[in-house]
Amino acid sequence: MHILIIEDDLDLGAALQQALKTEGISSEWRRRVAHAPHAFADDDYDCALLDVSLPDGSGLDLLARWRRAGVALPVMIITARSGLDDRLAGLDGGADDFIIKPFATAELVARLRAVLRRYARQASECWSIGALEIEPRRYLARLDGRELDLSPREFHLMLELARAPGTVVPKGVLAQRLEPLGDAVDFSALEVHVSNLRRKIGAERIRTVRGIGYMLAA
Repeated sequence: MHILIIEDDLDLGAALQQALKTEGISSEWRRRVAHAPHAFADDDYDCALLDVSLPDGSGLDLLARWRRAGVALPVMIITARSGLDDRLAGLDGGADDFIIKPFATAELVARLRAVLRRYARQASECWSIGALEIEPRRYLARLDGRELDLSPREFHLMLELARAPGTVVPKGVLAQRLEPLGDAVDFSALEVHVSNLRRKIGAERIRTVRGIGYMLAA
C-alpha cells in the first residue's frame, strides 16, 4: 500500500510516516497545496490523507479540484475540526472518510483498510480471489482452505497484486511498495519473491506482462 500524505504539521507528518511504515505501508509526504499532485496515474497511490487547513489553501478546495478533474483516488480527511458541518462538507465534497485529530494510529490504519477494501470491492476483512483467501489484518492467506506459509515479503507482494486482480501492476510500483519492510527492493530481488510466491500459490495465478510487471489472475 502506498499513501499520499498532505499535512503541514512537521511532527504529525513525520509521525504518520513512521506509523504507516511500521504497518508495512509506504508513503509520500507533501506540506502545501502547491506541492500536491494535480494529475494521477492509476497506480501512483492507494489513498490520500488530506488535511483541511494548509498554509497556502484549503484541503477541501484541493479535493474539489481533484474530483472535477476526474481523480478517483480514495481520500481520507484528517483535521482538528470536529463540527458536523465540517464533516458533511468533507464527505459531500468527495472524501471517502473523515478522522478527527488527535487520533490513534490503530484507528487510522483500520479506516484505511476499510476504504481500500471498498475500492477493491471486497465485502469483508477476508478477501476472496477465486480459491485464494487473504486476511490483511491478520497476515493470513489460504489456498483451497489450506493456510499458506508466506514470508512477509511474499505476503505483501501478494496483497499488492490482490488489490486489483486482473490488472497489471508495474514492477516499479511493487518495488516501491515493498520498501517499508526493509531495504529497497531491486528488480532482481522482486523476481525472486515473485518466483517463490508462484511456487506456493501456483504459477498460473501470477502472470508476467513482459517489460511491465505482474498480474494476479482474477
